[in-house]
Amino acid sequence: MRLGKVHWKKFEKFLLSVGCEFISEVGDHRKYRKPGILRPLIIPREKELPQFIILNNLRTLGISREEYLSKMGKL
Repeated sequence: MRLGKVHWKKFEKFLLSVGCEFISEVGDHRKYRKPGILRPLIIPREKELPQFIILNNLRTLGISREEYLSKMGKL
């Protein structure tokens, strides 16, 4: 599995599986938080999330591409 576009609902499942919790939604942007992470994670409710949004959120979470791909393969 390669890192590419992914549907926002599938990425949300990933966020919830790594311990994030949904906080709020304003317009078409959903906000999540995780204990120990200083800033919230924001994802737009677009059909498919572009790679840069996924990478920015992985960087904030401190999760590598390999770990992300491994977890996404199990969802």
